Amino acid sequence: MQPNWIKQRAYLTPNRVALSFHDEQWTFNELYLQSVRLAYKLNTLRLTNGKRVAILAPSTPPLIELLYACMQAQCEMVLLNGRLAKQELAYQVEDAEVDAILVADEELVKLPDDDRIIPFSKLYKTTESEYDIAAQWNEDFALTIMYTSGTTGFPKGVCQTVSNHSSSAISSALNLGISEKDTWLCTVPIFHISGFSIVVRSLLYGMKIRLYEKFDAKKCAQEIMEGTVTKMSVVSVILENILSEMEQAGKKAHPNFTVALAGGGPVPIDYLKRSEELDLCVAQTYGMTETSSQTATLANEDAMTHIGSAGKPLFFNEIKIDAKDGEFIGEILIRGPHVTPKYIGRFKDKPTTINGWLHTGDVGYLDEQGYLFVVDRRSDLIISGGENIYPAEIENLLLGHPNVKEAGVCGMEHDKWGQVPVAFIVAKNQMTEQEIIKFCAQHLANYKVPKHVHFVSHLPRSGSNKLLRRKLMQLLEE
Repeated sequence: MQPNWIKQRAYLTPNRVALSFHDEQWTFNELYLQSVRLAYKLNTLRLTNGKRVAILAPSTPPLIELLYACMQAQCEMVLLNGRLAKQELAYQVEDAEVDAILVADEELVKLPDDDRIIPFSKLYKTTESEYDIAAQWNEDFALTIMYTSGTTGFPKGVCQTVSNHSSSAISSALNLGISEKDTWLCTVPIFHISGFSIVVRSLLYGMKIRLYEKFDAKKCAQEIMEGTVTKMSVVSVILENILSEMEQAGKKAHPNFTVALAGGGPVPIDYLKRSEELDLCVAQTYGMTETSSQTATLANEDAMTHIGSAGKPLFFNEIKIDAKDGEFIGEILIRGPHVTPKYIGRFKDKPTTINGWLHTGDVGYLDEQGYLFVVDRRSDLIISGGENIYPAEIENLLLGHPNVKEAGVCGMEHDKWGQVPVAFIVAKNQMTEQEIIKFCAQHLANYKVPKHVHFVSHLPRSGSNKLLRRKLMQLLEE
């Protein structure tokens, strides 16, 4: 059992600032009291003690308050990505078999009609029904459920327990250290594990969150240069924008700023060199939804001596490589208390581990000192601006078009986003690139829509007729 994080934090440091947004701020006690009131409203709606609720809202204080309330009410929270298309959101809601869908009023247009939808405005007007909120939480309780695409192209619902989240936060604290003066600049979406993990760290560390609804390069760079924040989570494209703003301003990072955790793919060497010149400490990380954020992190002092490495596993975590005899590169396997115990929905019968080890599908190696190097992230995975895109999902959609005979999708290098998806199509009848792009835009989130479409006579395949995505770009040379 673990203590109710919200109640315990409000008891320990009630007057410490927990959240800052624009010019407003809230203490832990203020957020605690508001979460209790909302939990009482959830009780009136019979959404307590294990009920599963989907949540769709922008990264603003009302979302933080609702997350606190759902934790108080012991609801399993399915965090929805507002960037997805209606069809994609509908799939996740149905796959998760949620009891209710809590939606910020401005986000209602993103969902199809559903009797389970409860707008925030309706929730706020609901009467309160007091009840005894649990003072302790079961460590195995599925606090959150986040969807991540699988290699089949179908999104998987990943359960993250109280124990998963706390283990991840504690491991990170042992690696980065904790200070009562810490303020974590949060511009990553809360529905992502990178964003929600900041909420968890705030409660366990007693740390302030400086929240941004959307990333603002100029303002974030200013915060770092002035030292009003001490830590931040970034992906490469965000880091580059901050570096450009700092370089333009001709200023370095304030000594108060200690680290930028960089995930979502390797950080370009040029970015690391520029960061070093600006006294901006960058720690590269490796993790996934199934591991409740970080598994390994490269310390800043090792950034230039181990370029390309994701570092060593955090204290409670283990990493090993499943390689064939005589080879040192193989699949990355992970073990630790941060690894999800189960999937839900379509993948509920799929085990998350084999003999205790999570098989990531990523290929990499450990050097002689134990530093992890990721060679391929799930081999065919496309990482665009920190977002994971699986080719099979796009291919499955393309093959549903009446004029598409065969389809293959791979990533193409892009200066701003790292990678973007590109489609290769064997057509039944003559068609245009714009026709395909428009078709995809009707069913997929914008970042998943192919940026280029190439019509070809054939696709590269193996002897067993399996599509060889790694050879798709070679078609352009033929």
